[in-house]
Amino acid sequence: MKHLLLILFTTFNLSLFAQTEKPVGTYEKVFNANNGDVMTWTITLNPDGTFLYRFYRNFQNGIPPEENFYSKGRWRSQKHLVFFSTTENDLDDTHTMNFTNTRARINSKSPRDKSDRIIKTSIVFYDSEISEVKGLELFKETN
Repeated sequence: MKHLLLILFTTFNLSLFAQTEKPVGTYEKVFNANNGDVMTWTITLNPDGTFLYRFYRNFQNGIPPEENFYSKGRWRSQKHLVFFSTTENDLDDTHTMNFTNTRARINSKSPRDKSDRIIKTSIVFYDSEISEVKGLELFKETN
């Protein structure tokens, strides 16, 4: 009986540590220049496996001064990696960016790290056919 309880207890604890947190949430980066120019990157990963991406820029002396670029589609995660895809149905006059073959990594503090250091959860796009997205790091918003 003791062995059975030990096996059950060990299995239960291992299953708790094996589960990884889903990357659901909103990630954002805001750049404010000294001259008043603003650029904002935002991606929202929804629990149903869909995403919405927005890039906003407002240049004081630009023509046009204000622009928005959007994308939407599906995402799936495998461990700390996130894979994006966009179908033809997702692309329209508003959502023009194709995130197919875009891959990202979720960076967060390891549950084994017991130190007091603060590591903000972020998503880093390491591979994309969209040059503006490749290498981009967005930080998770906290509620």
